[in-house]
Amino acid sequence: MWIANFLVSASATMILPFLSLYIETFGSFSPDYVQKWAGYVFGVTFLAAFFISPLWGRFGDKHGYKPILMITGFGIGISIFFMGFTDSVMELFILRLVMGVVTGFIPTSLALISSQTPKEIAGKVLGTLQMGTVSGGLLGPLFGGLLADSFGFQYTFFITSFVIVAATLLVSFGIHEGNERQKVKEKISFTRKEVFFYIFKNPVLLSIMILSLLIQTANFSVQPLLALYVNELVQTTHIAFLAGVAFSATGFGNLLATRRWGKLGDDIGHERVILILLLSASILFIPQALATQLWQLVLFRFMFGMVVGGIIPCMTAYIRQVAPLSMQGEVLGYNVSFRFLGNVIGPVMGGLISGWYNISTVFFVTSALFLAAFVLLWWSVRKTETLLSSS
Repeated sequence: MWIANFLVSASATMILPFLSLYIETFGSFSPDYVQKWAGYVFGVTFLAAFFISPLWGRFGDKHGYKPILMITGFGIGISIFFMGFTDSVMELFILRLVMGVVTGFIPTSLALISSQTPKEIAGKVLGTLQMGTVSGGLLGPLFGGLLADSFGFQYTFFITSFVIVAATLLVSFGIHEGNERQKVKEKISFTRKEVFFYIFKNPVLLSIMILSLLIQTANFSVQPLLALYVNELVQTTHIAFLAGVAFSATGFGNLLATRRWGKLGDDIGHERVILILLLSASILFIPQALATQLWQLVLFRFMFGMVVGGIIPCMTAYIRQVAPLSMQGEVLGYNVSFRFLGNVIGPVMGGLISGWYNISTVFFVTSALFLAAFVLLWWSVRKTETLLSSS
């Protein structure tokens, strides 16, 4: 599963660096038109996934997660394959929309491994799995740029598609889903309304959902502006490369620490570890806003990566602990939906704030979002502890 996640993550991020350049090949467009449609084409995938993810989760609760991995894996591969044949912005937009409908391979893999893993070591195992996703995300843009320069945009789409299909076949023949879910399903099942109310009645679980939105909004508010921020810090012709270094620094920090945070969550409680990580992330965004040299930005991006990498595995492990097995897929689906919504809101928010003020202000706002997430989770944990002690 680690290898499959690595391949899918690397392949999915291969095409992101040149989407706007690919749009330019469709005709003679103004820069404003290209930038606008690049945003639409990028965001529509996450918007579609926001609405569909809970449905995939519910399907997984009833029929198992492996069928979803097959559907989403082949679906993503086919949609990317046909992107290589598009000759208009609208065709690319529609295919990215279809890709959003079938997006869910990596979240589903987390749900599958979570359901098969004892609660006592869920954080450590999920952290290890997350390392595969992060590694692929780090190398994907690099490989994508090299392939695009060497073979052109069209063949890069074809190669990306074939790699994702290969990863799906690897899961098909190499992964066996246990029958624990079938045993639980025969005993009890939950309606969509019951799942919804279960989330709302659990303060910490509801906070986890909102945290997913805040965290992804915070992360994606900065990422599209990173190249421009690097350009403010250093004057050179190699902006794209240096922006890649600043971006990858977060991933390398993530890669080093993710598994350790998961293990710590297994030992002391995942909600406590998430509190530590949120507060640390809030603090580490402030020096990024105040950076005057590139090495300072890279250093604090690396440190930020070390703390933020543990949040998603710890969230998934917490859901694994508190949600009944027969509704875990749907609960995780809602969690993924909130993350995808943050992926849509973040770039828009970052662009508006940087336009009204400057890029440094975006970092301060991002820090405030992480602090708000910390306060929300701290309040929820305290409220839950009070309710338990009183009962």
